[in-house]
Amino acid sequence: MPKISVVIPLYNKGFIISETLNYLLVQTFTDFEVIIVNDGSTDNGFEIVSQFSDNRIRLFQQENKGAAAARNLGIEKATGELIAFLDADDYWYPNHLEELFRLYNDFPNCGIYGSRYFMKISNKKSFKTTYSPSASNDFRGILSDFFKASKAYRVGLTSAIAIPKSVLKNDFLFNSEISSGQDLELYTKIAIEKPVAITNLFTVEYNFSLDNQLSKTPISKKKLMDFDQFQKAENKNENLRNFLDSYRLEYALQFRIAGDLEKSNFYLKDITSKIPFKTKVLLFMPSFILRFLLKTKHLLKKYGIEFSVYH
Repeated sequence: MPKISVVIPLYNKGFIISETLNYLLVQTFTDFEVIIVNDGSTDNGFEIVSQFSDNRIRLFQQENKGAAAARNLGIEKATGELIAFLDADDYWYPNHLEELFRLYNDFPNCGIYGSRYFMKISNKKSFKTTYSPSASNDFRGILSDFFKASKAYRVGLTSAIAIPKSVLKNDFLFNSEISSGQDLELYTKIAIEKPVAITNLFTVEYNFSLDNQLSKTPISKKKLMDFDQFQKAENKNENLRNFLDSYRLEYALQFRIAGDLEKSNFYLKDITSKIPFKTKVLLFMPSFILRFLLKTKHLLKKYGIEFSVYH
C-alpha cells in the first residue's frame, strides 16, 4: 500500500487538469496513489484523465454531489496512511509530498499537517502568504494555536494539507449537507481536538484568481456552516472565537452585498470580536455601492492588487 493517497475532486476542470497532474506526477516523493473522483462533470475532464497511463492514478465517477461528497468518496477509496488533498486547479511544487511526509514522521499524532503556500491572484502575480507572528515564516513544528496562526491567511488550505486516514472517520469527514465552508468546518473540528504541524517551506500555489472566477453561486443560494456547533469551544478559546468571527463577518458582508439585511444581521449579532473600521463603513453602505466596489476589487486583482477588508 502507498504511504500517501492524493484525493482530487474533479468537476468541469478539463481545461486545467492535465497541467495539475503533470505537476503532481513529478513529485520527489513517489510512494503515493492518486484518487480522482469525477463529480458528474459535463466537460471532457474525465476523458483527459483517462488518457494518463500512470498506474498510480485511480479514477472514480459519481453523479454530481459536490466537492465534499467527492472528497469523502476519495477518502473511502484511499489506501494510504496519510491523505493529501489537491484541488484540480492548484499546483504542487515537486517537494510538496516529501515535505509533508517528513513532517508526518517528525511530529506524529497530529490531526493536520500543512505546507505554506503562494496565492496566485492574477496570471502574472503571486505572493507568499503569511501567518500570525506565532508562526513566522521560519517556524516548523506544532503550532501553539492553529486559530491564532490563521488570523491573516488560513493554515487550513485544502490543497496545502494532509490528514492521517485514521483521523478521517465518523464526525471528521466533509459535510456534504452544506455547499460552502465544508473545509472550514472539518479543519476547525480537527484543530479543536488535535495538534496541527506546519512546514517552513512554500510548496503550493493556490490559484485564487481562478477560484474567484468560478465562484458564481450567490450567497443566498448556498447552504452555510452552522457556527453554533462551536459555541462551547469558542467560550474556552478566544483565538477560535476571533477566527470564526472573521467568517461570520465575511458572510454578513456578502449578504449585505446581496441585499439581504436580515441574513446579514443574523451573522453580525453573534460577532464579539472587534470589527475593523473599514468593514464597519462598508456595512453601512447600500448594496448597489457594495456591488460596484466588489467589481472594482475583482478588476484590481487582475492587475495583481490584493487587499482584504476583514482584518
